[in-house]
Amino acid sequence: MVSLPGGGARRGRAAAGALATGALAAAGWHIGPAATWLPGFRAACCPGLDGRGAPDRVALTFDDGPDPLSTPHFLRVLDVLSVRATFFVLGSRVERHPELGRRMAAAGHELAVHGWEHDRPWLPRPGRDAAELARAAAAVHRIAGRRPLWYRPPYGILTGGRWAAARRAGLRPVLWSAWGRDWTASATPRGVVAEAASRLGPGGTLLLHDSDAYAAPGAWHATLAALPELVAYCRARGLGVGRLADHGCAGGAVPRASPGRER
Repeated sequence: MVSLPGGGARRGRAAAGALATGALAAAGWHIGPAATWLPGFRAACCPGLDGRGAPDRVALTFDDGPDPLSTPHFLRVLDVLSVRATFFVLGSRVERHPELGRRMAAAGHELAVHGWEHDRPWLPRPGRDAAELARAAAAVHRIAGRRPLWYRPPYGILTGGRWAAARRAGLRPVLWSAWGRDWTASATPRGVVAEAASRLGPGGTLLLHDSDAYAAPGAWHATLAALPELVAYCRARGLGVGRLADHGCAGGAVPRASPGRER
């Protein structure tokens, strides 16, 4: 039996089309969830991921620590203000500074997971995402003495792999509803307060940073100086300030990954 050249070409085109469709589907699965980084989209479509909680409260959260140069100053000011916060820590940093992590937990603050390293998620790597997030969650559990509840990815960028990794680690993704833009070289205490107040309302979650490890050098000084005014701003509006665990926030629903995606 003689094969017709035309039939082989059609099969080749069909195979190429299937490969292209598969590649597009994989790319969409990986990067599609990153749309939740956009505040308007997140608030409208994913209010849990937006960090919404009880309308008489505000959740105060910090990213990128723990940092022995700056975090102790935040602990001191928060203690003076009688405020307990949620710190999204990096697994690699909390393992390097376990005593600081234990001090944070002993002071009543909540330790949550920010990842193992502060890396960008441009390339799909679901297996590595799962392993590193599990490792970070285990480090937080071991050092804080309590299993973490929350996950906020570096840069606030969720991918399909990170969603799946959070599900496997038993973590609830949560981003924020307001930030202070406190990572920039131009950050000032007044500017941090103004930026935060422009979006922060009842039931909101505020993102700040207790370290400049991934920000402009010294940027944390502006955040630290802004804290008393930020807390006073919330309290003057009848809003309690505290941890995500006390906030009534459900976090983002973690969808089931497609078969094989979590490996």
